[in-house]
Amino acid sequence: MKTVEVGCIGVGWIGGLRAETLSRTALVDKLHLCDIKPERLAEIKALWKPASATLDYHDIINNSNISVVYISTTPEANHYPIARDCLKAGKHVMLEKPIALELWEADELIMLAKRNNLKFTIGYSQRFNTKIAFAKKKIVDGTLGKVVSVLVSRHLSRALGKKIAKRVRLSPVVMESTHDLDFVFWLLEPAKPVRVYSQGAYGYMEPVNGSHDVMFTTITMDNGVVVMIGGGWNFPESYPNYCSTWIEITGTEGALTLDDTQRDNWLNTEKNGQVFAMSTMPGEWVDHVYAGGIGPETVHFLEACIKNTPVMVTPESARRVMETYSAADLSADRNEPVDLPLSNETISAIAEFKQKVRAGLNQ
Repeated sequence: MKTVEVGCIGVGWIGGLRAETLSRTALVDKLHLCDIKPERLAEIKALWKPASATLDYHDIINNSNISVVYISTTPEANHYPIARDCLKAGKHVMLEKPIALELWEADELIMLAKRNNLKFTIGYSQRFNTKIAFAKKKIVDGTLGKVVSVLVSRHLSRALGKKIAKRVRLSPVVMESTHDLDFVFWLLEPAKPVRVYSQGAYGYMEPVNGSHDVMFTTITMDNGVVVMIGGGWNFPESYPNYCSTWIEITGTEGALTLDDTQRDNWLNTEKNGQVFAMSTMPGEWVDHVYAGGIGPETVHFLEACIKNTPVMVTPESARRVMETYSAADLSADRNEPVDLPLSNETISAIAEFKQKVRAGLNQ
């Protein structure tokens, strides 16, 4: 059996889950970890006994034996430069979403991967959610007939919302609905988005990072399918889970409703009250099995690198998602629809919008 040496850059919450997954699979010969926080690196090192642990990601890049790298760093501005350096060094790369903060950065990463004949994918783990996979199957096999509409409603708790939002000023459509945009576009392939209209409402999260509490985004596809995605992160602290999602897909021959609200596992204790266990989007290890998408997704990319098979999420599809949520942010700011693909005028307007946001943060 072929094995490879693997590097994990960033071993916080998500990177730690990936590191544990990689430490458990026989496909990894040696595991190398990197994080800028010494205490976190020491904690993960003690747990998973890597071949090496470093505070400098260049040690991963300069190790010629490492062929596959997982990048799970925060803040998100680090994604582009670290992924760029890894691709330039000839490493296969799995990068957490977003692919980049600017479209030109995404384009450069895609170009580098193609030029160096490397596997490059983005961490959109919802494609590994069994309910989403079932929806894909029912669309592909014709059970639903011609798809007419898709509705997704996703809410995060404030606890998780604050954890995400305090590190960067990105909206809920960028940080959360991005997952829904990805899997919906995957469900509807080869259809592509042609128009975006988004509205947002301010509330609890505005003083945290200046973002909307919730955004509702309508996307028109080039085959006429209408998509509505609602995403927010302001459910009260007392809400018993981290992430609650409801999905409805209608077609000419049927309809499919997916309850992913995580209400099927109730834990109630004197100390913490009622909790819906295993309710984060990434999931978690539960003894010997992984509950969620990140575990299977992590191993899938490793297998794609070893067997030279296609990755589940292409960087081009991640760029399309980025273009769509960028249009959604601009639409909410302008209070008008935005056409896709983006024109030079809208790309310029998005750049101005981002400058305005950054200026607001510096005041």
